Amino acid sequence: MSNLSRRLVMAAAAAGAALALASCNQGGGAGGASADAMTMGDPKAPVHVEEYASLTCGHCGQFALEVLPAFKAKYIDTGKARYTLHEFPTPPIAVAAAGFLTARCAGKDKYFGVVDAIFHSQQEMFTSGDPRGVLLKVAQSAGMTEQQFNACIQDEKALEALNARVEQSARRQNITSTPTFVINGKVAKEGAMTLEELDAAIAAASK
Repeated sequence: MSNLSRRLVMAAAAAGAALALASCNQGGGAGGASADAMTMGDPKAPVHVEEYASLTCGHCGQFALEVLPAFKAKYIDTGKARYTLHEFPTPPIAVAAAGFLTARCAGKDKYFGVVDAIFHSQQEMFTSGDPRGVLLKVAQSAGMTEQQFNACIQDEKALEALNARVEQSARRQNITSTPTFVINGKVAKEGAMTLEELDAAIAAASK
């Protein structure tokens, strides 16, 4: 197990323990998660845009709120590109890991909606001092009970799967920071991309 993996597992496990402790006076329960990367758009689209992102990354949040909606309308919804989000938790890793687990536990059809809601709540998570409470609200808005949420973020198999995805990302593309964008298999930029930068990169990849 790499140092990165060990840190992620330990931090996520600590998060589960801490959040469980915080919820001992409130409840406990059940959940689950899938193991593959999440994708939007036509799998046959000629351009594949991949983002390695963290739910606790400010620049990732900025991209999600300010650029992704326009990118989705222009490219994903029109079949010109597909988009894959690769989960790559950054500090506070425990919070990011819990957020990704919550999104997966909500179900594949709700995954991107939950991720979007967490990004919209990112500032509140940073300033409230209660990331568990913020994530719980998002989970409940997606139809999960507090019992399901508590079990979800403590699911050891789901944590191991998240860890494996992070290790794979680090190996395959040598990802070290978020956001990192890969277009048709090549790293396009480390750092948030504007819609104009995406336009240019997609145009070049389409030639």
